[in-house]
Amino acid sequence: MSPPAGPAAAAGAERIEVATGHGTALVHLHRAERPAAALLMGHGAGGGVSAPDILAATEVGLGLGVSVALVEQPYRVAGRRTPPPAARLDAAWTAVAERLLGGELAGLPHLAGGRSSGARVACRTAAATGAAGVLCLAFPLQPRGRSGPPRPSRLPELEAVTVPVLVVQGVRDAFGMPPDAPGRTVARVDGDHRLAADLPAVRAAVAAWLPAPLAGPRPGRPGPGDGEGPAGAGPS
Repeated sequence: MSPPAGPAAAAGAERIEVATGHGTALVHLHRAERPAAALLMGHGAGGGVSAPDILAATEVGLGLGVSVALVEQPYRVAGRRTPPPAARLDAAWTAVAERLLGGELAGLPHLAGGRSSGARVACRTAAATGAAGVLCLAFPLQPRGRSGPPRPSRLPELEAVTVPVLVVQGVRDAFGMPPDAPGRTVARVDGDHRLAADLPAVRAAVAAWLPAPLAGPRPGRPGPGDGEGPAGAGPS
C-alpha cells in the first residue's frame, strides 16, 4: 500500500496508478485550469511527495499555468523507505513519464524535477524523457555518512544535463553546494537539506526560473523558425 501522501499532496489531485517494470507507481496529478505545460516531480529517497519544498514548487507551477504530477516511486508505494538501485529508479520514472506524456499530459511541453534523490533521477533521465528543463530541490551533491575515502561527487549527473537546470539549495546543506555553470542556475536559500526554513525564497526562485526553459524549442523537436510554431506556450 502507498504511504500516506498527506492532505496537502492529495488535495485537488487526481490519483493515477502506473504499472512499471518494477512495480506500481502512484501519481498525484494537479491539473492547472488551462495548462500550458507540465512539471513532473519526484521525492527524496525516504520521503514522500508532501515535502514542503515539493509542495511549494507545486503551488508555483499551478499559479503559472503548469500542471504538476507528483510521482511516488514503486518502492514507496509498496511501503519501503530504502530505494532500489539507480537503474530501477530511472526505469520506473521513465515509464511514468511515457504514460503521462502519452496520455493525461499529452501535447504539453514538460519539465522534470524532484528533491534530493528525485532530483538525481530527473537529471539522469532528462534526455530520455525529452524534458525541456530540470528543477532540482536540495541536490545531494556529495555523498556522506560512510567512513573511509570520500565517495565520488554527483556533480557529473548535473553536468550531463543538456537543458536548462535550476538547483535550489540550502546554504547549510550538509551535502554541499553545487556550482553555477552555463545553463545551470543555483539559487542559494536559507536552510539545510530540508529546504523548509525559507519557503518564500524557494517559491521565488522557482517562479523566476520556470517560464524560461518552457519558452525555448522542445528537445528533439523543431522550434520556432523550423517549420513549426512555438512548442507550447510558456506560462505568462
